[in-house]
Amino acid sequence: VLSEPWRLLDCLTLLRPEDVLFVGVHCPLDELARRELARGDRPPGLAAHQYDLVHGHGDYDLECDTSAASPRECAQRIKEFLPHRPSPTAFTRLRRRHLTDGLEPLTA
Repeated sequence: VLSEPWRLLDCLTLLRPEDVLFVGVHCPLDELARRELARGDRPPGLAAHQYDLVHGHGDYDLECDTSAASPRECAQRIKEFLPHRPSPTAFTRLRRRHLTDGLEPLTA
């Protein structure tokens, strides 16, 4: 979850662009709050607090709505999308926007 700007920058710096597909997983806020309450393992209001933050970068290769599709359906959609990934990918576009020219990602 890209809940803070530094999390995105870490991903852009550390991960290889050819290995990353950005999938936006969406759900209406009222449904997120309902799920949060039902789980009971998160502080109340965390979903509302993170709602705008996690999608702040605004660039995805594919988007899914978990209120309209099951986890299996979302996974199937992603699987079917993989052979058709765009060029450049959202990850590559975000790297161009956020990283200084010439910065090489760290390798493991």
